[in-house]
Amino acid sequence: MTNVSGSPADWYFEDFAEGQAFRTLGRTITEADIVTFAGWSWDTNPVHTDAVVGAEGRFGAPIAHGMLGLSVAMGLASRLGIFERCSIALLGVDDWRFEQPIRIGDTVTCTVTIRGVRATSNGQNGILDREFVLTNQHGAVVQRGRIGLMVSRRPA
Repeated sequence: MTNVSGSPADWYFEDFAEGQAFRTLGRTITEADIVTFAGWSWDTNPVHTDAVVGAEGRFGAPIAHGMLGLSVAMGLASRLGIFERCSIALLGVDDWRFEQPIRIGDTVTCTVTIRGVRATSNGQNGILDREFVLTNQHGAVVQRGRIGLMVSRRPA
């Protein structure tokens, strides 16, 4: 894993290299997280919001929304501090997979690996191909995928 050093303002396109991996701190998913996400997303599917349906279903309890996991992965990556000041635009979410359910009480961490770096066609900015792997407290992968990001180059 790559240690994060310096302040977030110090990180630019030139500081990233293919193969760098950054591991985030953990975040425990609570019932309140799921209820709040259901409220603002309008996704009130009973598998997420009904304790009886959840208990009788394939997972034995309500589970977090898949998009809640993706959102938490993005938030955890943000807390690394290395993408904040240099970020220009999120380019897309690709090949995202929901491999296992996220349960109430799971503590998830995210590993962000730089899979590719390249300059934009005009050379003024850079593109980071980032792989996100969200794991639970048991080390099981719960979600994974790629999220491209356009970033600033270091000022002259």
